[in-house]
This record gives sequence, C-alpha cells and structure tokens, in this order.
Amino acid sequence: MTTPPGNPPPYGQPPSPYGEQPPYGGQPSNPYPAAPYPPPPPPPGAYPPPPPSGYPPPPPQPYSQQPPGFPPAPKSNNKKIIFIVVGVIAALIIGIIGVVVLYLAFGQGTVTATDVKMGDCLSEIPSDTKVLTVKTIDCAKPHAGEVFAVLQMPGGDFPGQSTIDTYADKCSPALASYSPSSMTDDSVQLYVLYPTAETWDQGDRAVTCIATLDPPRSGSLKG
Repeated sequence: MTTPPGNPPPYGQPPSPYGEQPPYGGQPSNPYPAAPYPPPPPPPGAYPPPPPSGYPPPPPQPYSQQPPGFPPAPKSNNKKIIFIVVGVIAALIIGIIGVVVLYLAFGQGTVTATDVKMGDCLSEIPSDTKVLTVKTIDCAKPHAGEVFAVLQMPGGDFPGQSTIDTYADKCSPALASYSPSSMTDDSVQLYVLYPTAETWDQGDRAVTCIATLDPPRSGSLKG
C-alpha cells in the first residue's frame, strides 16, 4: 500500500532520521573503526616499508660491495716473476764472469800447437820441451815469433826421430822462400815443433817451422 505524502507512517512508527538504525538483527554500520587493509607489496627494486615498530630500515648496501660468498681475488704473481728474472740475470752474470776468468787464465789467442798455420804470429815462444798450446797475436802488434811453414808428414807408424829431423831440416829453405831478408838477419832464428811418439799416436803429423824474433817486432816477416 502506498503512503500518502505528509502523513505519518502507519502504526505509529516514528520516522527514521538520517543515520537510522539498521533493521532488526543487523549490525550497526561500522560502529568501530576497522583495521586498515595491508599495503600492497612494493614493486621490484623498491625499498621495503618500515617495520611496525616505526624504526627506519637499515641503509641499503652500496652497489660496489660484492655479494657474500664470492672467493677473494687471486694474489698477484709479480713477486714470483721478479724473483725469476733476478735469478736469470744472476746466472748470466756468473756465466760472463766465468768466461772472463777462463780468458784471463789461458790468455789471449791460446790455441793447440797443432792448429797454428802459416802466417800466424806468436806473442811468446814456448819454453817447455813438450808444447801443447801456443799464444797467437795480431802480427801488427809486437810479437816474438811467426809461423812461416807447416810440413805434413805421411801417415803410418811413428817413423823415428831421424826421419823427423830430416823434415825439420826443410824449415831453413822454407824461410828463405817466405822471407829472404831473414836469412841475413841475426835477430831471426829457427824454432821447430814436431810430433813425438805419443802425439803421433793421437794423429799429429805436423812439423811447424817458426821464426823467432829477438827483440819482438811488429809486422810480418813475409816479403
């Protein structure tokens, strides 16, 4: 049934003001403040909201800090490399010193007596009865001897001293051919190196003719 306007509601029911009570059995509309909804989760990369206690969150770690769990950077091998280089340099220095010592011990131009050849000059004349080495020098410098002939004997058994002496006698005419002026120079004498029975067995076949110079002189006798 429709209630005419201006007439009170039927059955003496008082009019409901604004904020009227809900119907029977209903709960009042939010009589107490309701708990707020939880905030939405932060987007990726955003800092989390402060905890309920109100304390601010810990400061974020700087970007340059490495995450935990990575191994430390390997140690440099520079010291090891330096030690190796120093060791190599020390070995080279020791080797050079050894060469210098050998050079000073044996002297300049020390060669085996059987290895000299015509035109070689000697810094000194050997004084030993058995000569194994001689000292050669540039003929432009003062020298005490000059090789002017090397006579090769034939192979076979040791021929004996008389045969060797026969070969040694060939040195004088060889000097006359090498340096004619030396034949009348009293400062020039003959010195002969020849094989012994021992060196013969080792392959020595050379009779070496040497002109000695007293006093020593510079320049070759040849001519």
